[in-house]
This record gives sequence, structure tokens and C-alpha cells, in this order.
Amino acid sequence: MNAYRLKPVRFPWPPFLYAVAIVAAFALGHLVRLPLPGRSVLILVGGLVLMAGMLLDLSALKTLITAKTTVMPHKAASHLITTGPYRITRNPIYVGYTLSTVGIGLILGNPWFVVAAIAAALVTDIVVVRREEMHLLARFGIKYESYCRQTRRWI
Repeated sequence: MNAYRLKPVRFPWPPFLYAVAIVAAFALGHLVRLPLPGRSVLILVGGLVLMAGMLLDLSALKTLITAKTTVMPHKAASHLITTGPYRITRNPIYVGYTLSTVGIGLILGNPWFVVAAIAAALVTDIVVVRREEMHLLARFGIKYESYCRQTRRWI
């Protein structure tokens, strides 16, 4: 049997990767200060970006729970989900994590969060998303291929 059919990864990497990115951004912000102009505008925009990320994440989780499939990235998917935010992106939870990390950085006036969010998204893509895609292809075949042709991986 195809190993990817059983489960995509052994460890739930995305939350861990984004947590490391946030800690790194805090540390870099203390070591190398990069001031951002327009503080009040950044707080407002950051709040909106953070809320958008959180709403996208919660909407994706609700969609998975409603469909009775796993929300954990290291568990096997029981259903191919193509509704809700999954109509827009194949990875709404990771997009939500990325937006939330950027939003926190804008609120705090710490541009390292933007760098950290991009780095976490890139590592997530390499370490997790590619394996998840192979898992979904092994489990759902042509239905997943069709979904991939219609829906972008990120945005």
C-alpha cells in the first residue's frame, strides 16, 4: 500500500513551524529594531489582517469538523473537502496562520513577523503541503486532481 495513503506526515508540523516563526520574529525584533512609520494605520491594518486570518482558519476548521474529517495535519483524511474556504485555496488553515502572523507583526510594529510568516509558509509548503498533496492524491485520485486544477494551492 502507498505510504502516503495512510497519513501525510508523522508530526503536526504547521502549528509548530508558525510558533517557531513567531518566537524568532520576537527575538529578531529585540535584537534588530526596524521601525515602521504610520503606527496607528499599521495597528488598524494589522488588526484587520489578524482577524481575516483567524476567521479563515476558524471557517476552515468548522468546514472540516462539519464534514467529519480530521483537522490534524498528521492524520489521514477521510473525505476530500472542496467547500467553504477550500473553494478558494487548498490550504486555508495555513493561509490563515500566515495572515495571522503578519497581522501580529503589523500590530506590534515588528516587520520581522512578515519575514517569519513568509519563511514559515515556505517551510510548510516544502515539509507539509507537498506530502499532504501526495496523501490526498493517493486517497482520492482523479477527484483530487480535478480539485487541484480548479483551486490554487495558496492564493
